Amino acid sequence: MRRREFITIVGSAAAAWSLAARAQQSEKMHRIGYLTLLSGPSRSTEGFQRGLSQLGYVEGQNVIILYRWAAGRKDRLADLAKELLQLKVDLFASQSTEAIIAIRSINETIPIVMTSVSDPIGNKLIASFARPGGNTTGMTLSSTDLATKRLSLLTEVVPNLSRVAVLVERNHPPTAAMIKETREAAGPMRIELQILEVPPEQIRDAFKSIERARPDALIVQQTASFDGHIKEMADLALDARLPSVHENHEYVRAGGLIAYGPDLFALGQRSAYYVDRILKGTNPADLPVEQPTKFVLALNLKSANALGLTVPPALLATADEVIE
Repeated sequence: MRRREFITIVGSAAAAWSLAARAQQSEKMHRIGYLTLLSGPSRSTEGFQRGLSQLGYVEGQNVIILYRWAAGRKDRLADLAKELLQLKVDLFASQSTEAIIAIRSINETIPIVMTSVSDPIGNKLIASFARPGGNTTGMTLSSTDLATKRLSLLTEVVPNLSRVAVLVERNHPPTAAMIKETREAAGPMRIELQILEVPPEQIRDAFKSIERARPDALIVQQTASFDGHIKEMADLALDARLPSVHENHEYVRAGGLIAYGPDLFALGQRSAYYVDRILKGTNPADLPVEQPTKFVLALNLKSANALGLTVPPALLATADEVIE
């Protein structure tokens, strides 16, 4: 190769490298405030991170995610939201209804992406799925027939099921919708419900009431505040010889009998799409809210054996996760 050609090639490569370096340096650093009632990362959080990565967002290069965990303390949400706003985040992401309400009470215009939120219409976070309006959009946990599906799963495992206790969190925005859906599902199935609305610190007292009523099974609502008591509730249910059904498979890993609900990782992953669209200029009001399309069934055979129950082979064959 001639010296002049070599110099030309090297010079062109250096110029290209310089342009790429300047482009990288000039790339906007987006700031996302991630606020939730949880005490740490969840499957939804992991999915959110994966989704952003797949869309080309690299932590520290073109995006910074500022996490704030309220650890079940609803009274901390407003202060944490203010802190993130002072850090000049471009948008918020959250899987907690209470966190979104706290953000909106302080700032009604900053975009908010729901990563996996229950009943956003009932809690007035959005106007409708097709036309959310306002500053909030993203992914919802809401789906038709989930309550019916969970009760049906119990009937497949628990012989002569007729009375079911339902443990839900008091003063939790999505609770009313869950109670309504469960009652509507139980009616045609002729299942009597015992509804117990309690704060997290009264879970043990609630189980004493449940034991006195002697139901055939138990449904436990999934909430961020209850998530800090997953192992405790699983143990209490087994001690009371109560087959339990849950929304989140983490309960089954802790000893619960059955879990059936939306795939939280998939919801979090899809919510990154909304972040990308909003950061590129799309108005949240113009992005329809999406419902879950993928669901997870988890079974704990060890708990079934401890309760003297037999899981039908056909049901076992459809499970996504089996604890033995």
